[in-house]
Amino acid sequence: MPIVAHEAEFSVLLTKRSAELKHHAGQVSFPGGRMEEGDENVAATALRETAEEVGIAAHSVSVLGYLRTMPTITGYAVTPVVGMVPAGAELVIDTGEVEYAFEVPLSFFLDSANDIRTEWGTHERKVPMVEFHWRDERIWGATALMILLLRKALLKE
Repeated sequence: MPIVAHEAEFSVLLTKRSAELKHHAGQVSFPGGRMEEGDENVAATALRETAEEVGIAAHSVSVLGYLRTMPTITGYAVTPVVGMVPAGAELVIDTGEVEYAFEVPLSFFLDSANDIRTEWGTHERKVPMVEFHWRDERIWGATALMILLLRKALLKE
């Protein structure tokens, strides 16, 4: 979960996944992916994936901490790693995985007035969820849940 340290305010860096991907194509997400054999821990995985997807070098990210591991509907266990990225970090997008990256002010996510309450699922089973709409972007699913976990931690709720 890259947090960009702008002088005036912090923002959250998100990506729009490539429409060509097999899973979660075209969805908004954080850089990330599966652990690989050479990854020492989840932070190493997050830093490697961030470098691969958006070109931010691991040495320029300060890992601030972790949010609780969360299961996803697709059967994965995701451990969000929160990292501070300096403003002006040059992005080099891997267009095979990411269509583009964009930033949303952290204050937008901290304000619960921006929560859009909805449901996901079928007629037989609907799950309540929160999503966010920023400009033309729909931020939902596991990404929105991670943002809610970050908000809870930052606001000590």
